[in-house]
Amino acid sequence: MRNRPPYKGTKRRLVLAFDVGTTYSGVSYAVLDPGQVPEIKGVTRFPAQEQSGGDSKIPTVVIYDQNGAVKAIGAEAAELEDNMEGKIEDNGWTKASWFKLKMAPSAPGNSSTIRSIPWLPAGKTIIDVFSDFLRYLYDCTQSYVQDTHLPNGSALWESVKNDIQYVLSHPNGWEGAQQVQMRHAAVVAGLIPDTNKGQARIRFVTEGEASLHFCILSGLPTDAIAKGEGIIIIDAGGGTIDLSAYGRRPDVRSNTYQEIAAAECHLYGSVFVTQQARIHLQTLLKQSRFAEDVDHISQCFDKNTKLRFKNDKEPQYIRFGTSQDKDLNCNIKSGQLRLSGKDVAGFFEPSINCITTAIAQQRKNTSQAISSVFLVGGFAANNWLFSRLRDVLTPLGVNLCRPDSHLNKAVADGAISFYIDHAVTCRVSKNTYGVVQQIPYNLNDPEHVERLPFAFIDASGETCLPNSFSVLLPKDIQVAENKTFFKTFYHDEKNMEAFKDTIRSDIICYRGESENPKWNDEEIDMFTVHGTIIVETSKIKHLIQRMEGIHGQVFYRMKYDIIISFGLTEMSAQFSWSESRQKKKYGLLYFALILDIHLNNLKIPGYNLV
Repeated sequence: MRNRPPYKGTKRRLVLAFDVGTTYSGVSYAVLDPGQVPEIKGVTRFPAQEQSGGDSKIPTVVIYDQNGAVKAIGAEAAELEDNMEGKIEDNGWTKASWFKLKMAPSAPGNSSTIRSIPWLPAGKTIIDVFSDFLRYLYDCTQSYVQDTHLPNGSALWESVKNDIQYVLSHPNGWEGAQQVQMRHAAVVAGLIPDTNKGQARIRFVTEGEASLHFCILSGLPTDAIAKGEGIIIIDAGGGTIDLSAYGRRPDVRSNTYQEIAAAECHLYGSVFVTQQARIHLQTLLKQSRFAEDVDHISQCFDKNTKLRFKNDKEPQYIRFGTSQDKDLNCNIKSGQLRLSGKDVAGFFEPSINCITTAIAQQRKNTSQAISSVFLVGGFAANNWLFSRLRDVLTPLGVNLCRPDSHLNKAVADGAISFYIDHAVTCRVSKNTYGVVQQIPYNLNDPEHVERLPFAFIDASGETCLPNSFSVLLPKDIQVAENKTFFKTFYHDEKNMEAFKDTIRSDIICYRGESENPKWNDEEIDMFTVHGTIIVETSKIKHLIQRMEGIHGQVFYRMKYDIIISFGLTEMSAQFSWSESRQKKKYGLLYFALILDIHLNNLKIPGYNLV
């Protein structure tokens, strides 16, 4: 970033950004020295590809032996595959590829796509594979820093290794559950200790926001922003297409940005172009002797034909065999399979249609004019994708640009800039968040009358209805990072002994289209547990008050607030209560995927909204 100020910290610090992509991964870093202007650097040498240039990334592949031990990772795994000539399985070894997408959250339209992702090796969880890969990136980075930083890289590493700060990037569509998985994988990998202090050393950034920072580093948004317009950043990667819209914040410093539409994430990255090709090849070769070679031919398409494709008017070739391989009925001659340019262009169309539709939606969702779109990511380097998008967008008055630099390092470099430069201070909520509670029955409300069969008498003697959804954070609103949202709740019980050892409150995410969702037993599939707050009752038991109910009966009440903060890239939530005229907070947001309980079955009786 231009005019970056010197680092104001008092001690040296190392920041590592791990961009674990679907097909390729990379690492960027910065050494923060007090009084020095930070520089963003990349790890440009990895085992088995020491001669790579400054855009060095490694294949996101892990090979395990028959005992489940890591045999090779990254470029070493790719080299092993080439040398073994397809005999990996004969040795009882297994390969994990595209494993990042196994973390993808469930969403409408994702199911069939996720089913096409290769299985994980037997006995391995996504945490196992992800942690093995993170550890490898860490080891490679350690070697690189020690070998390249003069005069003494080893001393540099020793001085910072116990307090390394990590930035982990992820697709726009990933949320708390996926962040918890990634943080847990970092613990298993040994990058951080499993303590609050250790886990605080990990920060998350969406690939869209990291890509914005990369574009700022490249000077791209300057003209559009100067005209008061917004911009759209498209991070086109191996697995996902991430779209984010930003504009400059008018009320703060000039180099600060805000999201102006909810970020989007679609499973239409470059690997799904290869999937389309594979489906075509299965049909084409079904009756030929090459039917069993579809996987190999698809890989050859992925590594060569797809990358250089730029013209749908000329035939395209997949070189996969020797001069003896021939089948004229399938357009195979001398080990090459010929495809029409239009067929190959068709493999790209689902991704292109997805991007253009999403751009139109982003422009529609913001009142700020958008005439500039910036394309980054490994898939962005494909000339056919770029030219087709430009053909579609130019008649709409939208300029399409891509940085004149290593596009596949955009996320890793941008993640470091996110940590150092902090350019985005306001984000847009993608979903509606709240809690499920009981509410007093209102005989003048037709909806309440309709739900009368579900009514019950609570501890205070009042008639109540269950399953009311209380919104804490609405969808599609801009949220500054220092903004919090809260509501006050009561927890009532008939006697003191009924208060459990812990109080749990689910934070519920509503993903439907309603602007005012009221009941969580309607549109059931649209409500999911985002996470839960757990607080030990013993810490606030002295707040329980003895109360008198509407019929004179005694009951007991605990009053507290639930607070959530959304403005940063990771949601946080807490209980809060008043004590001696001071606000106290307790509890962390735990996500359902990690808890060893089925959160959907949790029942929290006695909640009344003030």
